Amino acid sequence: MSSILDRQILACRASCKTLATLPKGLHPFAIAWDAQKRRLWVAADCPPGVAGIKACDRGALIALSKAGRVVTRIAPPSGSFHPGDVSAAPGGIFVSDSQNGAVYRLASSGYSLAPVIAPGVGKSGQGSALDADGRKLLVADYSQGVGIVDLETGVRTILPRPDGKPLRGIDGLVRCGTGYYAVYNGSSPGALLAITPSATGLTFEQLASLPDATQLAYDGKRLLIVADSGWATLDKPGFVRTAGATVIAVPLSEDCTPQ
Repeated sequence: MSSILDRQILACRASCKTLATLPKGLHPFAIAWDAQKRRLWVAADCPPGVAGIKACDRGALIALSKAGRVVTRIAPPSGSFHPGDVSAAPGGIFVSDSQNGAVYRLASSGYSLAPVIAPGVGKSGQGSALDADGRKLLVADYSQGVGIVDLETGVRTILPRPDGKPLRGIDGLVRCGTGYYAVYNGSSPGALLAITPSATGLTFEQLASLPDATQLAYDGKRLLIVADSGWATLDKPGFVRTAGATVIAVPLSEDCTPQ
């Protein structure tokens, strides 16, 4: 798990311990485990307008070893960079920019980022998830809706809901089998959604209400969701956090159905 204000990555089993503290000025917003390279990828940022964070122009995509050592620190060659989410799959590492909507793919060399969605095409890039074939990337843009990118052609298509409207307010996003799960926090309370995309649109089902949820992960057996993260109360005057966030576990069957 990541602690944004403390700049820490925590490793938790029966109890939690600090795996790493990010370099000063960088705050871990999202993390993703890369099973192939045995690396933990971190979307580390310093965005403007967030209480407790000193703003800067460029964050970084960071990779940590299992021991918590920084082994990669990378950003696009120019321009601002505010990574807010990252996903890892056998077909690639993808990082999204929360401020300009860009989504980048890490080159196979591990030394450069290539835009999958160019800066300015979207507005606020959030979670992403590669499909089972490794050919299309489902991407949540908080303001514009959930879209799909054909990685061969580079074409992005916003997928409308059955009512024709975009599905806005999606933050975290993961895939299990051919389906996807997402955290919605565009209004209070938030929700855990099951999303089924098609070539021309998407359908979704609300599975549970969640207080102030942000990120989620799939560990092969369960969805793990950070609820009551504190993000919604971060800017409230005089607010003091007295307890840690809750992690909710949702078991999934072999066909990826919630149990």
